[in-house]
Parts: sequence; structure tokens; C-alpha cells
Amino acid sequence: MNRTTIFLWLCAGPVFSQTPPAEATVREQAGWRIVTSNGIANHVMGAFPNPHNPNAIAPQKYEFRVTLKPQVAAQPTRAERAFFGVAVNGVPFEPGTAEFWQRDPRSGWVAEAKSGQVDLGLDQNDAHVQPNGAYHYHGLPTGLIQNLGGDAVDKMQLLGWAADGFPIYASRAHQDAKDATSPLVKMRSSYRLKAGERPGGNDGPGGAYDGYYTQDYEYVAGLGDLDECHGRYGVTPEYPAGIYHYCITDEFPYMGRQWKGSPDKSFQKQGGGPPGGGPPRRGRRGGPGFGPPPGMGPPGGPRGEGPPPRP
Repeated sequence: MNRTTIFLWLCAGPVFSQTPPAEATVREQAGWRIVTSNGIANHVMGAFPNPHNPNAIAPQKYEFRVTLKPQVAAQPTRAERAFFGVAVNGVPFEPGTAEFWQRDPRSGWVAEAKSGQVDLGLDQNDAHVQPNGAYHYHGLPTGLIQNLGGDAVDKMQLLGWAADGFPIYASRAHQDAKDATSPLVKMRSSYRLKAGERPGGNDGPGGAYDGYYTQDYEYVAGLGDLDECHGRYGVTPEYPAGIYHYCITDEFPYMGRQWKGSPDKSFQKQGGGPPGGGPPRRGRRGGPGFGPPPGMGPPGGPRGEGPPPRP
């Protein structure tokens, strides 16, 4: 059975009866891997709309293209108005949000979907829905992982591909990146919370760096297993000679927010909705409104992802 057939079978799984059936194909053609899907997950999804996300799931028309021979670029590329990658079931990965402090995209402060301090209606798959009905993952897609055999401790789990063509795996990888016989361990992020407090007044929301905002974190080379792109070079089941690959973890930044290679334009987003209403007010200057972190989306065009969470 070839890989395309396997992924067709995976995408035939059950979903809520209120949504159309999942449709996805993965094929290789002329040096490219092409993922075509309607964006409907092949696993149980949360209830949408819900009190913190007013959007209903609707089918999309996706055709993503990734190179079969990805190359590391001279410099990482930040994800700007684009999906970071796509899962094997055709659902996109998009870690950033569009909720800015003071509802101002130019503020430089954007709320984190998985901070635990603002409720954006994420379901059990760390996913929710955009105004256009696009279901997308912000973290580990639990339902997909279960469909693929669960969070195995004896095998790395391929979840999809980033826009630059490098593979995306779940949180476990070999302890020794060069040795496929070494134990699998959960990869550790190299980001940490900053010390001290945010600027206040007109310059920022004030308060301690606590993870509410993307900008509360800093990268420290060598702190964990993964680099600034939340990936590393090493052996994998699909690439026994080794390849650069990303991991999705339960620690910030959860998945890559910049690409190690050169992203394909098929992952760029077209149009988009208005900014979100913003989470609860925080400090003296009010709450954020929703968008990708600085450098991950232009100042004027964030996507709304949910209403203000209820106090």
C-alpha cells in the first residue's frame, strides 16, 4: 500500500454528523508532495460554535504543495499570514492568533491561544475555528495522534509537513538524534518566560511575564532539545539517514513559528476576517484583540478567531 492510499484511508474516519465527511489526498508528483483536502478532520472535533468561539466548521478548498527535497535556508523565515504546515489528514497547523493588546496590531503584544489564561474555545485537539469555518490546530492534535496509533513510546509519529517541506512529528524523538536505537523521549523547548515585568502605560500591558502574551517568552539556545524553529536535525523512521524536522510539544512555542527552509506560497492565506474582539481586559490599558505574533503577520490584517471570552 503506498503512502497516498494510507492517508486516504485515514481521512475517511468519523466526524460529527453535522459536518461534511473528511476528504484528503496526499500524492507525490514531479518533486512535490501535494495535499488536497476540505479541511475537515478525520477524528472527533469539539462543539463549534461554543461560548468562546462563535464559528461553525465549514469545508475549505485546500491544495498545499511542499517540496520532496527541502533545504535549510541561510536564515529562518517567519510565518507571515500563512499556515505553518499541514497535517496528514489535510487540516492546517497555525500556532499564532490575532488578538492584540488594545486591539491594536501595531502594539507588538499578542495573546497566546494556549496560555491557559484566555479561553479561545480550543477543543480537545488544541484546535478551533476561524470566521470562514476553517478548523485548524494550535498544538498537539490528540484525535489525529490516536488515529495514527496513539502517543507511542517506541516510534516517532509523523503528523504532517511544514510549508518548507520538512516533516512535523509529535513530541517524542530519539534521545540521541543520530541513533535510531536510542530511547524516545519528549522533546524540550528552548524557550522560557522572561524575568521581570512588561512595560506599562502606553508601551505595554504591564504586569509580570506570565505567558499571556507571545512576547512574554525568550529563546535561549541550548536550553532544551529544540532550536529557535522548534525543530532539530536527526534520524526518523521515514528518514533513517537523518533530516531536519519539527516537533509539536506541550511547551511554548508548541510548534514552529518560523521555517528553517523556504516555505511554499500555497500556504499563504488569502483575505481574512476582522480582528477578534479580544480577551478580558488586563491591567490598566485593556485586553488584547487576535493575530499572529510580531513578524508573523502584517500589522493591518489579522484574522478574527473568537469573541471576547466571558468574564
